[in-house]
Amino acid sequence: MSGTFFKLEVQPHIPEPLGRLKELANDLLYSWDRNVRRIFSRLDPQLWEACGHNPKVFLRRLRQRTLEEALHDRSFMDDFQRVLAGYDAYLNTGIKPECAELLDPKHDLVAYFCAEFGLHESFPIYSGGLGILAGDHCKAASDLGIPFIGIGLLYRQGYFTQTIDAHGNQIAHYNDNQSDDLPIKPALVNGTHLHFGIAFPGRTVQARVWEAKAGHIRLYLLDTDLEENQERDRGITHRLYGGDKETRIQQEIVLGIGGVRALELLGLKPTVWHINEGHAAFQLLERCRHALLSGLDLATALELVASGTLFTTHTPVPAGHDFFSRELMDTYFGNYAAELGIDFNTLFAFGQTGGHDDFNMTTLALRYTRFHNGVSRIHGGVASKMEGGMWPQVPPAENPIDYITNGVHVPTFLAREWVSLFDMLFSEWQDELLDPEFWKRVDDIPDHHYWSIHKALKHQLLEEVCRRVALQGERNGSSHSQIKRITQEISDPDRDIVVFGFARRFATYKRATLLFSDLDRLSAILNHPEKPGVMIFAGKAHPNDLPGQQLIKKIHELSLRPEFIGKIILLEGYDLALARSLVAGVDVWLNTPEYPLEASGTSGEKAAINGAVNLSVLDGWWGEGFNHHNGWAITPRRGAMQEDERNLEESNDLLDIIEYDLMPLYYQHDGKGYSAGWVKTSKASMKSIIPHFNAQRMVMDYVRKFYGPASKHMARLGQNDAANARKLSAWKQHVRQSWSGVSISLAAQPSSQTFHREPITLQVIANLNGLKPEDVVVESVFGRLLPDGTLQMLDKRAFRFTQNNGSDSEFTLELSPELAGLLHYKIRIYPYQPLLAHPHEMGCMLWI
Repeated sequence: MSGTFFKLEVQPHIPEPLGRLKELANDLLYSWDRNVRRIFSRLDPQLWEACGHNPKVFLRRLRQRTLEEALHDRSFMDDFQRVLAGYDAYLNTGIKPECAELLDPKHDLVAYFCAEFGLHESFPIYSGGLGILAGDHCKAASDLGIPFIGIGLLYRQGYFTQTIDAHGNQIAHYNDNQSDDLPIKPALVNGTHLHFGIAFPGRTVQARVWEAKAGHIRLYLLDTDLEENQERDRGITHRLYGGDKETRIQQEIVLGIGGVRALELLGLKPTVWHINEGHAAFQLLERCRHALLSGLDLATALELVASGTLFTTHTPVPAGHDFFSRELMDTYFGNYAAELGIDFNTLFAFGQTGGHDDFNMTTLALRYTRFHNGVSRIHGGVASKMEGGMWPQVPPAENPIDYITNGVHVPTFLAREWVSLFDMLFSEWQDELLDPEFWKRVDDIPDHHYWSIHKALKHQLLEEVCRRVALQGERNGSSHSQIKRITQEISDPDRDIVVFGFARRFATYKRATLLFSDLDRLSAILNHPEKPGVMIFAGKAHPNDLPGQQLIKKIHELSLRPEFIGKIILLEGYDLALARSLVAGVDVWLNTPEYPLEASGTSGEKAAINGAVNLSVLDGWWGEGFNHHNGWAITPRRGAMQEDERNLEESNDLLDIIEYDLMPLYYQHDGKGYSAGWVKTSKASMKSIIPHFNAQRMVMDYVRKFYGPASKHMARLGQNDAANARKLSAWKQHVRQSWSGVSISLAAQPSSQTFHREPITLQVIANLNGLKPEDVVVESVFGRLLPDGTLQMLDKRAFRFTQNNGSDSEFTLELSPELAGLLHYKIRIYPYQPLLAHPHEMGCMLWI
């Protein structure tokens, strides 16, 4: 047919009694309140699916008749009123008392900067784990009622949607997001949509600000797609993680520098600044520039800015850290350095460490923040070693990098069926997410009832998988018989088969193909006549990650081999909606990262809260979550083992567990139609993971460890025209100038033997090179020597200053050991000032 198609969207008039549907559609609370989403879906389930679960688009495309009929449907109207009552009750709740002890909602404000936010599939400004984590962080902050805002970018195209062709090639599709389709509104200042200029080389780029409501919190999102900008600048915020290094630095300038300016123009004054990954670290420079305008010197400004700022690092993988060349930095920050009163070389050094030639955003973030964390216990240790050059004389275990293990937002990822059961059996469960004792009640759920819910969720998942396989196959020209063969194992609702899930970003370190080291053995396991299995894979590879895309291609090719067709299934189009289905319906969640490169990982947590059993390498969160009763663990091989040898060993472990432990347990039905042992393991998974790995626990940890202390620390340094910040920066400068000449030695050789609780005296002489005795701590560290030659610290005691002897200072410790047996100790000196946020933040330490 020739001619042009024109689009005409005929919108209904929403009757006044249903007018608050618009309010619900413009509050991202719908992303975690299933009751709100159910109200929309109930009006027209097919349209709800066709609109991609987008409430704003859905309301615009509803038939007028549907709305009129809803008005006269008493059941619907009663349900609508209940949803509104719950919505209003939620918005009327205040800050949780335990949070109010640390953050004052009238004074404090946490500003959370992140390059992506993954709250819902209808708001596609996320790519994967970092964005979903940020979305869960925002949701939990709203649930806890803390004063909190998020700052990010509004991407016109966001991240790509994925299809996989008949040859296993990933095809990236970019679709424009229309602002009218998104749950956003213009951020207004004096009734006008806020926009402002950001200096770029030879031009000024205009940015505007949008506001999104998510329960109690707000997101402020910047974009540059304005007519007054040049075409190249309009594209800065088109794609998440798209383009080259220059596009990346432009995006990070808009996020960091533009984000700070947006908050200033909106009249918002954060007391805590959280940089979630290094993309937003340029905000430190902009806040420093603002402080200079108020009359502070540079050193004091940097100290004050750092005092209230937290930096979270999310990956030990080098590709996850942004590096910019000197040339690129000079292009974009050559003039900016002058606004800080310094030359470019000085500014460039802010992001350098260890002699590297490039500007490292992680280094900038660590250097000019005073609170830092990794995202699991293992990752905290890895990050402490990886970034130890920032504090070169301090042992990694004692440097300022702490950790908070990631958690998932339970109301978002817990299946509706489990929510309904919990509401019926223990209605207060949402107020008890942090109480492990409470969750032992899961054991009280009758096994047959528990299994029936899981079985129903599994059936829903497999129906969705069949639907997706059919659509994908038809588009790729697959025959009906081939599609039938692919789905034959999962299309029979009465067939019981163990279902494995593996869904995440396809990156090489995640080792999606570790299972395939012994294909004959894997085939025998999955095709066992009495104990068969199906493995479902899903995920995207970055468009520039060719090795990651090859993983997808390899899985696709294996899935079409005769022995694996219908046993290995690869799904395209991985997004939040598919993720919710997978984690709710699978029996086993697989995770096989290369240790220790999995910083945390949260997909296994999402599966576990729904009763799935994890089979994972002991890395990331699973290093804390595994308790020998709630799943299976693969112990990573360490040491000097070659990569191929390590992969083979761990793959053998994986297949051993599946063949000899997992499959026999799952199929041990004992005439019940299900395995009581499996249900016990599934319950152990659910009850152990929900209270320890949920996002409320995570955000509460941030409030206790970082947000509360950072707010108080910045207030302390900023009071009286930043008098304490000036004092601390001057003291640090004095220490830096003096430290190279500081030395410490024994005054006398100490005894090597004593009796329990009998005192011995330790004396040292320190040349402080102009420092005062009160500027340092002299300390003895006690412990036991481990086989690898390191000291396991058990205790530490501070020496007291006794006297000056010329240029030397004498320090003494009267020690009565409480521990018996063979002990080892070391003696050290480091600079200390009560205004420090962390005792070792200067990175200076000397040992005898």
